[in-house]
Amino acid sequence: MSNDKPSQSQHRTLTLAGLQARLAPHFLQVLGSFQPDANDDMPEWVASVVMLGPAEPGFWPHLTSQSEWADGQPDPLDRWSRRVIGGLACDLGGKAWFPFGGPPYHPYYRWALRTGQVWESPVRLLVHATQGLMVSFRGALALRSQIDLPASPKPCDTCARPCLSACPAGALTGAGYDVPSCHDFLNQPQGADCLSSGCHVRRACPVSQAYARLPEQSAYHMSRFHKAE
Repeated sequence: MSNDKPSQSQHRTLTLAGLQARLAPHFLQVLGSFQPDANDDMPEWVASVVMLGPAEPGFWPHLTSQSEWADGQPDPLDRWSRRVIGGLACDLGGKAWFPFGGPPYHPYYRWALRTGQVWESPVRLLVHATQGLMVSFRGALALRSQIDLPASPKPCDTCARPCLSACPAGALTGAGYDVPSCHDFLNQPQGADCLSSGCHVRRACPVSQAYARLPEQSAYHMSRFHKAE
């Protein structure tokens, strides 16, 4: 992290391209942005809340080469996120907010829906314009600059919606998510593929299939989810 902070004028003239250039070495990308209003109870200086997530291809090999992954301490992904995204926030004269570390938790689901890049899918999980049901957030930057993204069409509007019938346990459907049934299935031999390669519903999304997330990353997240049972 640089010790030289940008001037106030530089904070206010940050562009989307400039921010993406700062994120690229960390294999992070802008997943969406919104401008807060009076109902958000945020500091007056916040012009944009920019939501960040993994950039593929390359995120997982990069992450697993970092010191947090090798030191044997708990929560390497969250600790890496705090270091990197927190450092970026300091350099940009902003603040970092994370989807972990609560309670209380920041309203990431509601924030994501306000970006125009993320929607509620037919199975109620969030779906992203380019990452599909594989979307994940590592942090959000509260910035002094207004960062705007072009509008994206909701992918579900032109999709056959295979997500609705993809869950082999019938635990994740349009009716909602039966979490105990999901865990019960993962405890059975037939749940091994979900644990090693990722949720069938997330993989069924056509947009997810075009996103280069490695099975190893999905396996890590599935192991964390199932361990928390």
